Amino acid sequence: MLNNIFSYLQFQLGTLDWSLSWTNVLEIIVIVGILCFFYKKFIKDSQSEKFVKGIFILIFLWVLSEILVRLNLKILGMFLKSIVTLVSLSLVVIFQPELRRFLGFLGQADLFARFFESTHNKSETDIKVDVIKELIETVKFLSKSHTGALIVFQQDLSNTYYDVGTRLNAEVSMELLLTIFHPNTPLHDGAVVINGSKVISAGVLLPLTEDPKLSWKYGTRHRAALGMSETSDAACLVVSEETGDVSIALDGILKKYEDLTTLKADLEQILGVKPQLASDEKKAIFSFNHFLGIKKDKPQIREK
Repeated sequence: MLNNIFSYLQFQLGTLDWSLSWTNVLEIIVIVGILCFFYKKFIKDSQSEKFVKGIFILIFLWVLSEILVRLNLKILGMFLKSIVTLVSLSLVVIFQPELRRFLGFLGQADLFARFFESTHNKSETDIKVDVIKELIETVKFLSKSHTGALIVFQQDLSNTYYDVGTRLNAEVSMELLLTIFHPNTPLHDGAVVINGSKVISAGVLLPLTEDPKLSWKYGTRHRAALGMSETSDAACLVVSEETGDVSIALDGILKKYEDLTTLKADLEQILGVKPQLASDEKKAIFSFNHFLGIKKDKPQIREK
């Protein structure tokens, strides 16, 4: 069977015309450029990325089914082709709303202007500054109203618990965060996971710290923040419901803030707005490619 496959592939390759002119090369470059443009502008780092990968898998399976048919494995080939056809038709039905929105997008009068307009008009730093501004305004309101909150900042989502929460994938805004942490909403007791400028999930349950020396005055939110910071590279911002105090848990250390200026400065380092701190006596404890510095003392609960 392997000999038949290799013979078929050799025959097909032999029938191809490998003589490429400069026009053909230019056409290939244009096609690759268009595909890369579409990928970076509309697909990369979006929910559609997995969908596109799925389409390529279906194309591969369809090509494989054609090869099986030509190798006289007609039953297996037709079965595989039928599966691909059924899944393809199902995708049209399942993603009908998305296709309708896409056709509506194509019918816009200013399509070309919006098409070539960059979706990232703001620099990455400007976006992070906007996120910090929204967070500071949110924390100010939550602290003043004694509304409890737990916010997790994490880049690597492979080591988190966001799947057990409610997926949002929405832009960070004060209105959204205040709505989530309002006492009368179903999600206010859990944590919010923020990745970049997106609220990934809400109502997320985090592991509690097992530190026996932790003071009894810390509630579930503080214990969950410390537990998450001990088991991952995440930074967890906590607003106490009882006192309105604001703290950040990082690498198993809880730091309390007396003013929003200091909080803003630390958030700028956590999210990478400020440059990395360099010191031989400080340990890098956050993997956003930007770091907070904490001296290499034994782990402790630190309040300021």
